[in-house]
Amino acid sequence: MATVLSVSGSPSASSRTSRLLRQLDERLAAQGHDVIPLDVRTIPAEALLGADFRHPAIVEATELFARADGVVIGTPVYKASYSGVLKALLDLLPQYALTGKTVLPLATGGSIAHVLAIDYALRPVLTSMGAAHTVQGWFTLDKDLTVRDDGSLTVAPTAAEALAQVVDQFSAALGRTPLLAVAG
Repeated sequence: MATVLSVSGSPSASSRTSRLLRQLDERLAAQGHDVIPLDVRTIPAEALLGADFRHPAIVEATELFARADGVVIGTPVYKASYSGVLKALLDLLPQYALTGKTVLPLATGGSIAHVLAIDYALRPVLTSMGAAHTVQGWFTLDKDLTVRDDGSLTVAPTAAEALAQVVDQFSAALGRTPLLAVAG
């Protein structure tokens, strides 16, 4: 069983990106992984923006990255790049915080014009941080994510199928055969 840190880089409390990650966390947990969610927006702004490396929340986040075998990084795309709050956190982590880790980059956005944000904005940063293996990422259009009145998320069938595949590939890259794929 691998430990997976699932990082939401959305600054919004009502984020579709965060809801999507928590859904994918359930799939990884069902496959036997220990999943630890981290919503960057819950880290105090003064710690992130003040570059307070000693702030308890930054120290804790750094320790979570160190403990993880794999990291899922999800972000909404703003101005053709990943979120500023995610950038602030990544800037405060040790230079090689992802060394030896398998990483799954995910992004959400309103237009297919932003689909390359994963490969041209996020992937280079993850690589520079020493990620051992960055698996194929996935971009999901906002229109494929619907938040219901009860707060749950519905993912359009085609997007849900594609996301299941990339999550299963990530799981396999962690060295564990996905149980759901074996059962199917």
